[in-house]
Amino acid sequence: MRKTAAKLLAAAAIATSVATIAAGTAAADPTVTPAAQDIVGVGSDTTQAVLNQFSTDYNAFLTGKGDTTSPRLYSWDSTGTSPLTTKTGATSIARPNGSGAGINALNANTSTTVDFARSSRGPKTGDPASDLFVAYAKDAVSWASTTTGSHAPTNLTTADLTGIYNCTITNWNQITDIPGYTGPNAAIKAFLPQTSSGTRSFFLSALGLSTPGSCVQATTVQENQGTDTILNDADALVPYSAAHYIGQVFKGHSSGSDAAGALSIRSIDGLSPVDGTNNLDVTFSDSAFGRVVYNVVRSADWNAGDAHAAALRAIFGTTGWICKNTTAANDIRSYGFRTLPVGACGSTTHA
Repeated sequence: MRKTAAKLLAAAAIATSVATIAAGTAAADPTVTPAAQDIVGVGSDTTQAVLNQFSTDYNAFLTGKGDTTSPRLYSWDSTGTSPLTTKTGATSIARPNGSGAGINALNANTSTTVDFARSSRGPKTGDPASDLFVAYAKDAVSWASTTTGSHAPTNLTTADLTGIYNCTITNWNQITDIPGYTGPNAAIKAFLPQTSSGTRSFFLSALGLSTPGSCVQATTVQENQGTDTILNDADALVPYSAAHYIGQVFKGHSSGSDAAGALSIRSIDGLSPVDGTNNLDVTFSDSAFGRVVYNVVRSADWNAGDAHAAALRAIFGTTGWICKNTTAANDIRSYGFRTLPVGACGSTTHA
């Protein structure tokens, strides 16, 4: 559905006030040290909140049916104390911040330390073919700017964003294709998330870019954190996960620095990433800016035919808990994502 940016901003303002009394995110880092046999993940900022909720609910599901022996599910946030000992007997590692860092940690260690990597991007050239990307939900990436005094319009075209991030457009007065908008003579401050971010990688790829232009701000930001004061600037813009924004602003999953803060998410090519009922817009998430999100496992682990493989498939597979359990589907929607069709959820792909 299409909706005006004015309605989006008004709804966001109301939802932000409601979110202060709504439930926050599920517990962040595990409150216990996971056991050696448990299934433990690291990586993406975009999907850490929903994986935290999966952990809470999957472990309760096992307990509820009297299962005290099956491996539990745990997920470590992308930021926090580092180095990190992920489970009993694990090698201590630097905390992975972002999809790329999570995938690197998966490949640099064994299941005694990391069982899966959260990834908000799909496989790309350079990824080992031994990494299996297991799909489970749909997201989309748009851009955000401050709600107060922003020089940015409420909508930018793909061509505008490409020009901004390849530095052929460096001033707001160069944006001439948005009806009713006359940009001021002010330099654009384009930001990107940290270099290991899957959101960064996906957004640049959606714009047809492999690397940003030299005018893009050298200072990177933690993705999906509008609380960063550097972004509270009339000339700043930054890519933002639509699902994460919806979870933060409309679903009550906002906590500490993991909040939209002063930012509002904006439209691309006249399409809002948020629909009229404050969910992920279907048309936008099926556009070039829509993406599937994944949990990445080792192919050898997935296909081993042993108890570890069975535990991975019981959680992530096409007939596993995430893809088949109603609570998991509700978690996906509650954190702003769209569920995938039967057969697509749990499907695997690799580079």
